[in-house]
Amino acid sequence: MSDRVVPLDEVRADGWFERLGDGAPHFVDLCEALGERTVAFAIVAGVRITQVAVDRRNRDASLITFNLGDDDEETQLPLGELRRRLGATLVADEAFPETLPEDADVEEIQRFIGYRYLLLAPIFGVTLRELHLAESGAASVKVDLGAAADIIPLADMRELIRERVRAESRAARPSSPFAIDLNIVPEAESANAAGDWDSTVDLLGAWPGPLSLLLRTREGAELTPDVRGTLARALGLLGTAYVELGSHDWAEEVLRLAIQWGQEVGGQLVGDLFRRLGHAHVLRARHAQALGLLRRALSLGASRKDVLPLLAASFSATGHHLPAAICAHEAITLGVDVDEILAKSSNALGDPWAKFESEVLEG
Repeated sequence: MSDRVVPLDEVRADGWFERLGDGAPHFVDLCEALGERTVAFAIVAGVRITQVAVDRRNRDASLITFNLGDDDEETQLPLGELRRRLGATLVADEAFPETLPEDADVEEIQRFIGYRYLLLAPIFGVTLRELHLAESGAASVKVDLGAAADIIPLADMRELIRERVRAESRAARPSSPFAIDLNIVPEAESANAAGDWDSTVDLLGAWPGPLSLLLRTREGAELTPDVRGTLARALGLLGTAYVELGSHDWAEEVLRLAIQWGQEVGGQLVGDLFRRLGHAHVLRARHAQALGLLRRALSLGASRKDVLPLLAASFSATGHHLPAAICAHEAITLGVDVDEILAKSSNALGDPWAKFESEVLEG
């Protein structure tokens, strides 16, 4: 039985934010003072802003007066803290209906997808085209990102929106290149080694902003290779922590920045960064993209024991069974358990592989 397809033309909320501003000069002024996405986040979170006292010397210190929902009690917060709380509210978990009736109306479909996500999607340029419901109960959404359209699980669509909210909240944080303390890098390395990803983010989470700016300055260009290598390694640790925490989009951005910082150093350091970025793609089943990154990692001297299992998985997932089998075979000799991948590829290749394995690889 094919998927049940529900068009979302009457459900999605494209243009809702722009319509709010039509003919409303005070709304435009509010967006100029706080930023359009901050205002949009406030509306989606049920925050009604009633007054803004702008601090032009320190925008994040601007005092915002607001009400929550229908509550008449006013609250005041600095803009920076309000942004942080809005971000936390919009990425918080919530419950959704597990099934959608055959004759569902618009409101039931909206509730099934999530009102919050329907409002946030157009803010980030994401157009929701269709809801696909499998007989098994699995739900997917056809999304249009402007340059391409794809069908992804409904849960992944929500995570995509949540990650963009997180990225926006991070970008709004005040940052300074002078906040970088290289002495905490060993502590971050210990945190990653122990699998304490949250501690790594606490230690290094504020670094990408200032390092992105510093990279383009004369001061950044004049840093010694040792310092640039340490910064690249630190960003690699942070990127891996974000991968492990499921913040994949942000992880990939951080790892690309790490590679930029490490280019002058080159060698195994950059190879390991490409390996980390390739791993992020493997976890998202983006195997075609992962292959190029992982090959580059090997060519730059990254650990074969770390890279080969990932390469084997991506070759296997893309139907390239011979290179998958070769990579898996070598990974096994290095002590990595990829027997399942080797078995799958061996079965696909049949007798020619068995002969090649016995006469060439083990002969």
